[in-house]
Amino acid sequence: MLEPCEGKLSCTVLRGEGGSNTADLPDQLVEGKQKFISQIMTSKSPVRSAEDVDEVALSFAEVKMLATGDERFKEKMDLDMQVAKLKVLKQSYLSEHYDLEDRILKHYPQAIKDYEERITAYGYDVEIASQHKPQGEDKFCPMTLKGVTYKEKADAGEMLLAICKENPLSNPVEIGSYRGFKMEVYYDTVNAHYCLNLCGMRKHKVDLGVDALGNLTRIENEIAKFPARLEAAKTRKEETIAQLETAKVEVEKPFAFENELKEKTERLNALNIELNLNEKGNSVIDDEPEQNDEPPEKKSADRER
Repeated sequence: MLEPCEGKLSCTVLRGEGGSNTADLPDQLVEGKQKFISQIMTSKSPVRSAEDVDEVALSFAEVKMLATGDERFKEKMDLDMQVAKLKVLKQSYLSEHYDLEDRILKHYPQAIKDYEERITAYGYDVEIASQHKPQGEDKFCPMTLKGVTYKEKADAGEMLLAICKENPLSNPVEIGSYRGFKMEVYYDTVNAHYCLNLCGMRKHKVDLGVDALGNLTRIENEIAKFPARLEAAKTRKEETIAQLETAKVEVEKPFAFENELKEKTERLNALNIELNLNEKGNSVIDDEPEQNDEPPEKKSADRER
């Protein structure tokens, strides 16, 4: 029977009935007791034989086999490490393979479509801006605000500030047009300043300040960026198409070490069978009854009569 030893089961289990040390026990008994201890320490129910050989219990079997000097066991240990490394490499390969498939089916086609839409929109907006170029010394195109057209740069800038103060809401409100683009203003509650949208096929955001002429310069600077954005969209589209073609080639490549993994796995399985390292543990506590076994019911004296 197991008796408590200051709340630790291991100290009583490792000690035989006569109190002898495990060093005097046969190797088979050491291995068997270790399996039994592992079941207790992992809250497994002690049964007639160990259902699973855990890492600690298996190490006893390995040490015992190593002591025999069997060259097959050294080969097995080498194969264990090699197969484990190859499995890690294959898992990485599969992860990248699935990612490539997802990119080929979803990411790249959607990205190409988005760039095509940008190219169309920026191309249209560049054309509109080129048809309404600033004139005169001030390099200013007449601006329409609240139905009134302002030809003077300073007047347009002051009116734009006044309109912003009249619209403190975060919802965009249309206020007029400039260089062929409709204009909307709204208050950015997060950054605490007014913004303006130039509305063509795309909306182009301009952060406004408190300087009247400075706001008009910001609007011109935003329009000046349209051609560069058009070219950037074209470049990104071509790059994405190239990435798609490369991915299609890469996804067809098999795992480079598949044959090596198969051969070494088969050899490792054969060695495990030869060395009996893949078999279930033998009987550990045969003298103990099953946990759910119940003693046979005694017949009463009345029934015997």
